Amino acid sequence: MVTPSRQPARRVVIASSHPLFGQGLRNLLKERHATGVEVVGMVTNLEEAISALERLSPDLIIVDYDDQALNRDEFLARFVEGEKKLRVVLLSLQSAGEAIIYDRRTLAASQIDDWLDEWTRAWPREQSQIEEPAAGQKRLLFKGGRSFFDQDRTKPNNQNRRTDMKHLVIAALLVLAVTALLIVGLDQVRLLPVSASAQAEPIDALFRLEFRVIAFLFSLIVVFMLYSIIVFRRKKGDDTDAVHIEGNSRLEVIWTVAPLLTVLYFAYLGGQSLAETVRPEPRPLEVNVIGTQWSWRFEYPEYGFASTELVLPVNKQALLHLSSTDVIHSFWVPEFRVKQDALPGGEEFIRDLRITPTIEGDYKVRCAELCGIQHAYMLADVRVLSQDEFEVWVAESSGVSDDPVERGRVWAEQYGCLACHSVDGTPLVGPTWLGVYGSQETLADGTTVTVDDAYLHESIVEPGAKIVQGFPNVMPENIADQMTEEQIQDIIAFIQSLR
Repeated sequence: MVTPSRQPARRVVIASSHPLFGQGLRNLLKERHATGVEVVGMVTNLEEAISALERLSPDLIIVDYDDQALNRDEFLARFVEGEKKLRVVLLSLQSAGEAIIYDRRTLAASQIDDWLDEWTRAWPREQSQIEEPAAGQKRLLFKGGRSFFDQDRTKPNNQNRRTDMKHLVIAALLVLAVTALLIVGLDQVRLLPVSASAQAEPIDALFRLEFRVIAFLFSLIVVFMLYSIIVFRRKKGDDTDAVHIEGNSRLEVIWTVAPLLTVLYFAYLGGQSLAETVRPEPRPLEVNVIGTQWSWRFEYPEYGFASTELVLPVNKQALLHLSSTDVIHSFWVPEFRVKQDALPGGEEFIRDLRITPTIEGDYKVRCAELCGIQHAYMLADVRVLSQDEFEVWVAESSGVSDDPVERGRVWAEQYGCLACHSVDGTPLVGPTWLGVYGSQETLADGTTVTVDDAYLHESIVEPGAKIVQGFPNVMPENIADQMTEEQIQDIIAFIQSLR
């Protein structure tokens, strides 16, 4: 009977002055490689290591790179002087057990300094001089799974690939299922207010697509995380180390390029949506929108009047010219989706906004830019009417009353006076107008003044000339530039009537 020959075990010497390192590595080699590896010696200093190279004729010597007692630089200098086919492994526990190999058969002695310097700067660094073992040969594990003495793992690797593919398919199906459920759920919830303008349609379409992408990304992250926690959790009684994974360059490229392309695609869609919101239509209704702390005024130059509410005909584009008398405001009707800042500074800073209402109803203008104390209350009514109703409203609003008090009340509303001055005694940002005419007011400098026509006229034309004690100077300095002298006198008459 002929007994088949068995390949001799690889002879290994371990060099370390730390008992835990040496014994631990020896036990690990014995446990993982059985008869494929034979530890023929354990040395603790430089001289023992050099002697072991000649005396024990090892195939491999493993050096504790963190052990200063070995004088590793001197050892490597002595090691490369020999001529035997031998490899040395430098192993560092501080770098998660990774290793680097020097092969005396492929590197000259003159190269060791450059090799060691390069490796020290970028630990760990795997060398390319490692030879692949013959089929069936065992290799010593290093670098998280690739090694000298492992068994030929062609079949197990194929099996691992099939198992990995099965997990990937299951996780992918779960991601798709959760994404579908989230999309259905999001469709049942009103995340946005009603869409009431033509400009809202492309914006909402972009929002819907973004919500679906967000649902997919949420599912991708959460499903893979939970699947890994549940399926790949450590089993009871398992105290082995996990497999060390170095990374995957292909995946890194994919998850860098894919988000970049997605963002660029959404930027393209955003540009298209923006173009749709500013597309002009023939003969739009022009409205001047003026923001003032803390009210809105809407002028209809085509009809020659102004209003404190924005009234628009349905299915007809309105071209809004936005400006401000004091600070930056921002015109925003959520149901119309679009918004635009109203800037101070005159005609050169006027900004345009196009709106085509599509649903009749009542809405609210809100200021979307923090603009002072009463910012939260800077609201105005918006009404979308049929064309016939809009023409009736225009006819009613175009008439001017013969009563100066009534006219003064209208001007006070339109120019935002009532946003700061109440007419019922309620304290606001400015003094109440109720009963103020003819009274004595104490000013900020301690003097007193009688509230008469001259004082009221001066307070409108030069708001900062005399400030009532206890109130801030927030009245726009150029408010009188927007009024006629007749309108100023009408406001004074209105104040006189509030007794």
